[in-house]
Amino acid sequence: MCRSIKTLRRAEAPATDEEIRAAALQFVRKVSGYRVPSRRNAEAFDAAVDDVAEASRRLLDALAATGR
Repeated sequence: MCRSIKTLRRAEAPATDEEIRAAALQFVRKVSGYRVPSRRNAEAFDAAVDDVAEASRRLLDALAATGR
């Protein structure tokens, strides 16, 4: 779907917050169809990026905790 999003689960180093946020931004851009949302949609767009980044961090943390 988003070829520019790289795999963030890796053995050599955990993903940084910046990497997770960048991946979340790319995902929301793809889903919404906006590169930059209008002022009217900016709040919803930014909230979606925050939600996706938070969910991604939880996923990566859970995968690391289970050793997978």
